[in-house]
Amino acid sequence: MSFKAFVIQKENDHVSSSIETWEESQLSEGEVTIAVSYSSVNYKDAVVGKTGQLAEFFPLIPGIDLAGKVISSADSRYKEGDSVIATSYKIGTGQHGGFSEVARVPADWVVPLPEGLTLKEAMSLGTAGLTAALSIQRLEDNGLTPEDGPVLVAGATGGVGSLAVAMLAKIGYEVTASTGKKEEHDFLYQLGAKHVIDRAEITAEDNKPTRKQQWAGAVDPVGGPILSYILSTLKRGGSVATSGFTAGAEVETSVLPFIGRGVNWLGVDSVTCDMKRRKQAWSRLATDLKLDQLNTIAHEVGLEDLDQVFSQMLAGQAKGRTFVSFK
Repeated sequence: MSFKAFVIQKENDHVSSSIETWEESQLSEGEVTIAVSYSSVNYKDAVVGKTGQLAEFFPLIPGIDLAGKVISSADSRYKEGDSVIATSYKIGTGQHGGFSEVARVPADWVVPLPEGLTLKEAMSLGTAGLTAALSIQRLEDNGLTPEDGPVLVAGATGGVGSLAVAMLAKIGYEVTASTGKKEEHDFLYQLGAKHVIDRAEITAEDNKPTRKQQWAGAVDPVGGPILSYILSTLKRGGSVATSGFTAGAEVETSVLPFIGRGVNWLGVDSVTCDMKRRKQAWSRLATDLKLDQLNTIAHEVGLEDLDQVFSQMLAGQAKGRTFVSFK
């Protein structure tokens, strides 16, 4: 079977991309072959697609997410015609990924599409939606409830941030959304944010370990100095769930907020999290965390648009979610 795929090559430190016709025999090994209906576009995809970083070999079909119907399976858990999702692990970095009409992945990386979600909705969410849901689960596992007070979402116009704003608002939390994009405040209010603040308000040049207590919890997809500020302003016993480092991997803090206020810094791993937790998150994305605003948050592109989308993401110009349609 021949199919179209977005392929990156690297020669002499230069990364190039093209849309090519491939055969199934060129795909990576795996038990489940899938006719891809949709694939979401993530910041990680932009890094791979434009710089070649994280890619383990070339040529490579990037795309860390995909959803579609099983063509064939050597694993008894899946049969032809099943609707499935596969995200993260080594998909799109060490395994040919989702920017392709056909993909093949190990069966242990596959999640059955939960009842209540369409394939299109699943990829409107993608890894960003999974990460937002996992972040909320981590916060609630550590005792967070809507009655505890306001929850901050940093990087709120990005994929994880925008979805976290909408999900938290839907289940009753008072959400404060932070962004550096003044023109997107109305967008965040539409998603359910009660307050929208400028990114500068949660960044400080000094490195005070503690400040006025403000947040019962926080979703942090950005890291860096913003995370430092969040840790210093969490309420006693509050938690922040960190899933990214677009603002930097270095975090200035001390033991004081942890031993003085009992705050919790929670890591969120959407790449290799165990299948039980992964399925729980997808189940919630189809039920209590299911969003009515996905058409507002997500927009559709084709393979030919990916290079431009990557550039926008790396320049910090992206808003909400983007997905590739093969329909």
